Amino acid sequence: MVQFVDASVSQTPEADKKQKTEFNKLQKRIRRDVGRAIADFNMIEEGDRIMVCLSGGKDSYTMLDILISLQKSAPIQFELVAVNLDQKQPGFPEHILPSYLDTLDIEYYIVNRDTYSVVKEKVPEGRTTCGLCSRLRRGTLYAFAEDIGCTKVALGHHRDDIVETLFLNLFHGARFAAMPPKLLSDDKRNIVIRPLAYCKESEISEFANIKQYPIIPCNLCGSQENLQRQNIKAMLAQWEKDSPGRVQQVFNGMQNIAPSQLADTQLFDFETLSIDRSANKEAYEHAEGQTIEGVGEFAQMPPRLKPDNLIDAINIISEIDTQ
Repeated sequence: MVQFVDASVSQTPEADKKQKTEFNKLQKRIRRDVGRAIADFNMIEEGDRIMVCLSGGKDSYTMLDILISLQKSAPIQFELVAVNLDQKQPGFPEHILPSYLDTLDIEYYIVNRDTYSVVKEKVPEGRTTCGLCSRLRRGTLYAFAEDIGCTKVALGHHRDDIVETLFLNLFHGARFAAMPPKLLSDDKRNIVIRPLAYCKESEISEFANIKQYPIIPCNLCGSQENLQRQNIKAMLAQWEKDSPGRVQQVFNGMQNIAPSQLADTQLFDFETLSIDRSANKEAYEHAEGQTIEGVGEFAQMPPRLKPDNLIDAINIISEIDTQ
């Protein structure tokens, strides 16, 4: 992990060099992850005009920074346009983003749209406003992308956001769905890309802290953070603490789906399954190549103990477990 030090404190040349080296390594990891995601999902093509949605949070700042960096060395030509939606939340520091973007050599727009009043009118007091707010924001940005001739809309969701959404949908919606790295909108008028899809939130946080972006908090509307998402985030953090790498394993699993091993009849035709015994007999193994639990014990048993039916098998395994 990169160590942060107070810039006002004098450092030795060796310490300063080490800090720069660690930052360069971090930046290279994020650039590599973004580059892989772009390549794997064909996110950016020759001549694309990418609308980079900038909220003022660490993720979108990092996304814009890395895309600008990659644009300079990319083998294809594409444009970047930064866009922020000012939703007229009370206390929103509207000067921050224009001041920051003026320091960059990039086309940008600040879109003024009072979605805050709509949300406050529609959502009962005490209920979270995040859902409606995000839908109104998305609709406004999609429409603006068309207005300025953008071919792709880039959002700053990272790997952890995607995994959290998977469990949110599973636990609270009984749906095995998350956020795809690349998405065609329902009306087919926009393509959404998530260049940070392979990036870890922890590394983005480190990068943003070092870069000292002028962060704008997402609590100006007075809404509490989505409690369900916070619970999922805490669960994943505990998993990662107990078993480092587990969150990445979940994400990897999202890229290795086996429809025949699930129960969705829309994805796999279970109804017409039929046996075919014309091929040579093989050992009974799991479809993914993993030996079924218990088969190993059966193979080692004397012939008189090998089960003749399911009930016998259960009884034998129970006896083995208690020995």
